[in-house]
Amino acid sequence: MQQLVGCLMALAAAPALAGTPAPGRYQATLCVTTSASSPPGCGPAELDIRSAFRVDVRVADLVYRLHLRPAQVDVATMQGRMEIDEFSAEYVWRGDLLTFVDAEKKTRYEVKAGARLRPAR
Repeated sequence: MQQLVGCLMALAAAPALAGTPAPGRYQATLCVTTSASSPPGCGPAELDIRSAFRVDVRVADLVYRLHLRPAQVDVATMQGRMEIDEFSAEYVWRGDLLTFVDAEKKTRYEVKAGARLRPAR
């Protein structure tokens, strides 16, 4: 638990950084940590960078819709057209790794962009 609190404090102190990957669709890995004593659960995802301010992370039928602002991200978790959760958090984006924490649920998210996906024909 102390490690998770430390991560929360580090994220709060770190500014959001520019230099995100270019707009487009990417293979990705999403890791979610719900406690400091358990390892992160990681799996494949799709990262859709629509602009510097709008990013979608898709895992099966769930989509995390991210609205990036200078100091925080607004996250809406969608299943189809239904919103099943929402929260705001500070975030850090360094290179191909986006990290944010839902402080209320003590849940840390890391999205790592991988290979760019080719556009559908």
